[in-house]
Amino acid sequence: MKKFLTILSLILIPFCVSGQQSKQKNPLPLAKYDDNVKLPLTAKERAQIIEVYGESADKLVFNNPHRLKSIKHILRNRVVIKLITNENEKKPCPKLSEVSHFDDSKFNPNDFNPLKYGFNFYSRGAAIYQVDHTNYYIIIKSQYQ
Repeated sequence: MKKFLTILSLILIPFCVSGQQSKQKNPLPLAKYDDNVKLPLTAKERAQIIEVYGESADKLVFNNPHRLKSIKHILRNRVVIKLITNENEKKPCPKLSEVSHFDDSKFNPNDFNPLKYGFNFYSRGAAIYQVDHTNYYIIIKSQYQ
């Protein structure tokens, strides 16, 4: 019996040791904020936040300095609407209609509210979406750039 347990433990020890080795993951860098996030909200930005968060805007955004800074960064620096008419510059990418969103009947680049869409703002990389049946592209820059 002792011999069996000794052999069994010699067989199982390498599995235990290899199971405890953790794979090295690259830690996320700190998000980089431009100086313009220190400025107060504009009327348009405040309206965009209220449009999405409604009555909870005070609790979830306006009274939460870190969340407010993050949303200012999204609205001011990370979402770019670009009109691309040159066919050579166009890239295949997901359509805006494929992203979950609140009701938006028509796209207007002047009053587009990115907070209404289910964009993954906190991924490691950038993303690009084409507005359906237009030459407009929405670029979501990474917060780590």
